[in-house]
Amino acid sequence: MTKKKKIIVITVILAVIVAAGGSAGIYLYINRFDAGEYVQAVLDTSYKNETDQYVEITGISKEEAEKIFEDNLDVTMAGFESSEMPEEMLPKYRELFGEIAGKVSYTVGEPEKQEDGTYTVPVIVKPITLFTDTYETFQTRAQEYAQEVTDSVMNGEEMPTDAEMQNQIYQIYYDVLKERVDSGMLYGGARNLELHVTKESSREFAIDQDDMDKLDSMLIESVDTGEENEKGMEQEPAEENESTGE
Repeated sequence: MTKKKKIIVITVILAVIVAAGGSAGIYLYINRFDAGEYVQAVLDTSYKNETDQYVEITGISKEEAEKIFEDNLDVTMAGFESSEMPEEMLPKYRELFGEIAGKVSYTVGEPEKQEDGTYTVPVIVKPITLFTDTYETFQTRAQEYAQEVTDSVMNGEEMPTDAEMQNQIYQIYYDVLKERVDSGMLYGGARNLELHVTKESSREFAIDQDDMDKLDSMLIESVDTGEENEKGMEQEPAEENESTGE
């Protein structure tokens, strides 16, 4: 074999080895599993609508991943849609709650594989204190509005309808929340929990639903008790009928 032919053969062999190594690397990447990365991807998709990592891990389409975030907003808005909130305000509230969701605070730690093949993933949560921070302001402004209504009626003006007063309360609540969101969100002290993750196949995984529900309840502080709100962001204005004279 001539020297030139030897060089060609060696080059071809090297190319095959590199290609094989690359293919093996791709195979290992696709089939590897990092429970921490998966949890991070799920949370980023669910709360922040950041879908790239989730799409890469699960193989679903970007549209399917984005639907997860929208479905979560649907759940948040369900209580408002069945309430007396004016229909024209629903899009504003939905946009606001989407913005709030994007500001929730969680830090995913290193996963630990268990003897049964499942994984535990530590997560540190700092709950948003938006609703507790703004509740007194909302109450004050609602009472001010009630006094304005009382004064206007005493001066001979027509009493607003129940619907008009209810609509105004929702507008006040929206304004108070929006002002706080725009000025900067505040957070409570860090809390720890563990998520249990199961790998069901090379690209199918599952986080324990009870763990996810607990995480969801910890992300935003409740108005009533100062503890976590079990319904996430589904916080309607408190009963202000008394404040408006109803």
